Amino acid sequence: MALRKNNDSRPQIAEVSPFAAIPGGEFQIRGKGLAPTVPAHVRFGDVQAPIVIGSDSLIIARVPENAQGGELVVGGDGRASVPWTCGIGIQVADSVHPVSNPVVDRYGNIYTTFSGSAGQKTPVSIYQIDTNYRAKPLVTDLMNATGLALDPEGVLYVSSRHDGIVYQVSHAGNLAVYVEGMGVATGIAFDHDENLYVGDRSGTVFKISRQRQIYVFATLEPSIAAYHLAFGPDDYLYVTGPTTSSFDAVHRISRDGHVETFYRGLGRPQGMAFDVDGNLYVAASLGGRRGVVRLDSSANAELFLSGPAIVGLAFGPGKSMVLATNNSIYKVDAGIEGRKI
Repeated sequence: MALRKNNDSRPQIAEVSPFAAIPGGEFQIRGKGLAPTVPAHVRFGDVQAPIVIGSDSLIIARVPENAQGGELVVGGDGRASVPWTCGIGIQVADSVHPVSNPVVDRYGNIYTTFSGSAGQKTPVSIYQIDTNYRAKPLVTDLMNATGLALDPEGVLYVSSRHDGIVYQVSHAGNLAVYVEGMGVATGIAFDHDENLYVGDRSGTVFKISRQRQIYVFATLEPSIAAYHLAFGPDDYLYVTGPTTSSFDAVHRISRDGHVETFYRGLGRPQGMAFDVDGNLYVAASLGGRRGVVRLDSSANAELFLSGPAIVGLAFGPGKSMVLATNNSIYKVDAGIEGRKI
């Protein structure tokens, strides 16, 4: 008995990974009949994508700067695949210079820095980006604005790696010294008891109580760039500090200051954020692929989002993810709710 022949000669997509990307990132497309002619043809909306690798079973496509929408199609000329929905980040701000996580307040406003090089005085230190993606200067007189954090009441704090001070920022953008003497102050984070933790990249994590008493919470290997901090649902403080190694670790610190390795194997890990299910998202590279890596509670790693030069991230309203590269802010519909402290 003869087998029925499948006359559908269109490309068939079986899998696309990772879940999302920003311009410059790459999607791996697996399936069959993906490249019946050379070169392979991939579009995001109406915009054609550059092809890194093209074969019948695997295509690696780079997201172009002007990518439209989240529908990926392989093929053309009447032989296009069924569209595949994927997350594409849209740029909401440029001409900024973050070096760590942005933060998002309860109203959906995004805060990010123009940090500048060491000792550089910049015209604007912190920008506020409203829900219509209009960026306006918030702080204009701070050298090397570095780490940002919101306390449980929604008050903004910023560290300066230039003077080792953590400042409190009013809604009008005025600065008040909250704590000083923090060394090369980089990442900052609050716990649920409103204690503030500050990473001195030369090797110390400080704990500051609400009464502003200062304690040495833990010591770590110095970082060439910064410490990035995030509190997990297990009450551990998670810390990254990129070194010259391509096999860096995510550390976690217990409430009594004991340091352990949660995961090792990331390239240049930087900003972090947790979702409501306890998954940790890290700006890093995994297996040579740069973007945002997702680590579950058992430290299983996968690339969640692809993109170059990502230094930090935060979750926003509407289950969105806000991404900071070294010069821009992007937003992607991730379908994930962020964890609230």
